[in-house]
Amino acid sequence: MAFLTDLWIPILLSAVFVFIASCISHMLLPFHKKDYKKMNNEDAVMDAMRTGGVKPGTYTFPCAGSMKEMGTPEMVEKMKRGPVGLLTVMPPGGFNMGKSLSAWFVFILIVSALVAYVGRHTLADGAAYLDIFRITGAAAILGYAVGVMNDSIWKGQPWRTTSKFILDGAAYALLTAGTFGWLWPAAAA
Repeated sequence: MAFLTDLWIPILLSAVFVFIASCISHMLLPFHKKDYKKMNNEDAVMDAMRTGGVKPGTYTFPCAGSMKEMGTPEMVEKMKRGPVGLLTVMPPGGFNMGKSLSAWFVFILIVSALVAYVGRHTLADGAAYLDIFRITGAAAILGYAVGVMNDSIWKGQPWRTTSKFILDGAAYALLTAGTFGWLWPAAAA
């Protein structure tokens, strides 16, 4: 755990820089404005969901009860007819931005701490800036960009949307790497 005491400043500062960059990217720039679409008949769908007693959770539709059922003619026909999708239903009352932003900041701190761990066990005090940037940047890009590909692979998110999140992640990784390179401990004299 010495890496936490040695690198707490770049951990904290890189987290703050990434948090600010993500706020700018998602709240001020038009980059993510068209990531999500509104259904044409939103009110009718929401009424049907309320009437059907849909509770918070993640749903797939059509949903087979087993792998065997996936191959039945009825399920194959449902899949052909569509729609086919995943749906996340949140509790009523609206989106809690404060809770989500707090959880996001904790996530960023975790990524920064893991970057510090990798860097500290790979690089010595007084390492060259570019070496620090390269190692911590690679670790950060794993934390911020690579995992979002799962949303397109398994959840059907359009690759165009995922590519924007990958670009965000790359920018966050660059900020993290730059912060660690800037504040990396000097060699003992």
